[in-house]
Amino acid sequence: MTPDEVSSFAQSVQGTLTRHWPGPVTAPEADLLKLWQSAAEQGWLELGAAGALAAAVAAVRELGRVACPLPVMDAFVATRLLAHDENLIDGIGRGEVRVVACVGDGSEPQVRHLDAGRQATHLLTFPAAGGTAVLRPVTQTEETAGLAVPAWSTVTPGEPALTMEIAADTADEAVVLLRLQLAVRALAAAEHAHQMAVEHATQRRQFGKIIGSFGAVQQRTATCQIDVGAGNLLVADAVQALEHNLPDRLLSAEIAIEHARTAAPRVQLGAHHTLAAIGYFEEHDAPWLFRRVHGDLARLRNLPRACGDVADTLVEGTGSLPKGELGETGEAFRTEVRAFFDMYAEKLGRIEMGEDAELVRAVADRGWLGLTWPEEAGGRSAPLSEQVVLNEEAAYRRAPVIKALGAVSLLGDSVLRHGTPQQKERFLPLVRNGQLTFCLGYSEPEAGSDLASLRTRAVRDGEDWVINGQKLWTSGGHEADWVWLAVRTDPDATPRHAGITMFLVPMNTPGITVQQHRALSGEISCTVFYDDVRVPDDLRVGEVNAGWKVITDSLASERVAMGNIAAVLHRQLDDLLALARQGSGAAAGPRGSHARALVTELAVGVQATRVLVAAGLQAAGQSSSERLAAPMAGVLAGELAERFGEAVLDILGPDAALSASAPGALGGGAFEYGLRLSIMYVVGGGTNDIQRGMIARGLGLPR
Repeated sequence: MTPDEVSSFAQSVQGTLTRHWPGPVTAPEADLLKLWQSAAEQGWLELGAAGALAAAVAAVRELGRVACPLPVMDAFVATRLLAHDENLIDGIGRGEVRVVACVGDGSEPQVRHLDAGRQATHLLTFPAAGGTAVLRPVTQTEETAGLAVPAWSTVTPGEPALTMEIAADTADEAVVLLRLQLAVRALAAAEHAHQMAVEHATQRRQFGKIIGSFGAVQQRTATCQIDVGAGNLLVADAVQALEHNLPDRLLSAEIAIEHARTAAPRVQLGAHHTLAAIGYFEEHDAPWLFRRVHGDLARLRNLPRACGDVADTLVEGTGSLPKGELGETGEAFRTEVRAFFDMYAEKLGRIEMGEDAELVRAVADRGWLGLTWPEEAGGRSAPLSEQVVLNEEAAYRRAPVIKALGAVSLLGDSVLRHGTPQQKERFLPLVRNGQLTFCLGYSEPEAGSDLASLRTRAVRDGEDWVINGQKLWTSGGHEADWVWLAVRTDPDATPRHAGITMFLVPMNTPGITVQQHRALSGEISCTVFYDDVRVPDDLRVGEVNAGWKVITDSLASERVAMGNIAAVLHRQLDDLLALARQGSGAAAGPRGSHARALVTELAVGVQATRVLVAAGLQAAGQSSSERLAAPMAGVLAGELAERFGEAVLDILGPDAALSASAPGALGGGAFEYGLRLSIMYVVGGGTNDIQRGMIARGLGLPR
């Protein structure tokens, strides 16, 4: 089915639910059997025979939003496993054979904790590792009161009505699909609660203010949105991989499941905190969604995979995370980029090294610096996917060309958009050739994340401007040739950002004084003093007092570029897996160990960051809500970098805390350096607290 067809199908599901299960509060009284029959009439139970997994997942999502446990995926799995019996498949499609599925060997006298057991006519049991699948009629059910509403059932099956031998890989995929149903349903339930909390936060007043203006509410709301956004993207990736039968489809699905397993309860809890007492009582939807989230996730334990969890798959295998797909053009270019870097392998992989002039020249000679620019600017109008691939591969391979690539996105793109013809002629060739070294003159003592508060002044004096002020945390300022400088040209402008102008200033201009500081990462950052610095007007980029537009364009590129941390962390994960696999995985411990749980956490986090980065890039230029993916990726990436560094020390021990120059340093010192560098990722380009505030306001919460 096409995306539009899946969307139309989801709307149809919504319409059916409106008639039979209109909302979560309906859960205690709604007629699940009547809904099951209506679902059959609407074709929901024939999706397995049609191979329409995306539609089945869309139905599961809609069911989760109303806290309904109709076992759509059980029917999907049953029709796949028992496809040889056309009469049976026809009966499932018509709703006459109502199947619930579980893992087992078919000899169980009773099966507990089943959804919809009272409405089911048959129980399908199959071994997780493959073997004999057994279909038995349900002879007796006993509802077991507890967290789940409608209540779970203990089912007593009769004699086998049908048996079928299934291969191990077929059984494994069936288990994954049943697990995916629970995860998608739980995530959808939590998302609905989150959406209600967001709406509540824009309306509820306390202490004379809309509660969504409180910082704590904004931070919590943004965190929940990141969890929901990443979860939905991971599910979409898993569905696509399963439908296209990709080799890593089951790992993709398990990553989505694991993310939902940990994220959905956080989101649900966050929603309850925002809703407060209003969401605590059963007249509200939230308590019923709470039951659905926790009940569904608890049942994941009853559906174990024979091959283990995410960490087991990675540690005991030879592969890595599922690869991202940037279209045929992007992936073809990836092959070219990898082959190119292979030719310079001896220059790659080292930690804390500067640019390599020879490699930068080689990249420039291929026309890869500014490749997305139009031909008249020296580019080749390449799609954005190629720029993304180049940055990803350079970051992953630790290629010493990162500053040259950064000059393209942070400076060259801004000159291309806002510069004069003379400026483009002067500066773009330097960027294309990797010859423009620059630093960012943004932050000040009283203007860090709040860049609109900057005070460095520029006063017009004939054809020049005279600049006075101070900038902080100017990374690389001691070796840069130019500074991309934000100054205030109208101190009385309202709002504050209206009086800012951008300049590109030579760092050897008289009046500029540089004071060096060493950061935790070892990087040199500078305090730069500007004392009566005279700059000609032809170095002003953009209109006077219109620099905020130039800045925000540049910051957008910067935040997307910071998404390259996903590629850096992907490399660290692969380094960790290589070490964990040594000695039959001794470093990661046995299945179920604390170390393997950490590996799973890191792998899921890296993949979640990757899908958000990809979504942020694809959403460039679209609506504000879609553009939230970029700051969401930045927040998640930064905090994952911190967590990654801590977790690796926990897994590998003190040798992971040694630097590259020390004997016995694991990962070539990358783990130790990554931990020290991680703090930069949560403060650079605007702290994560500020980024969360942006996300919250993008969702409609007030300032």
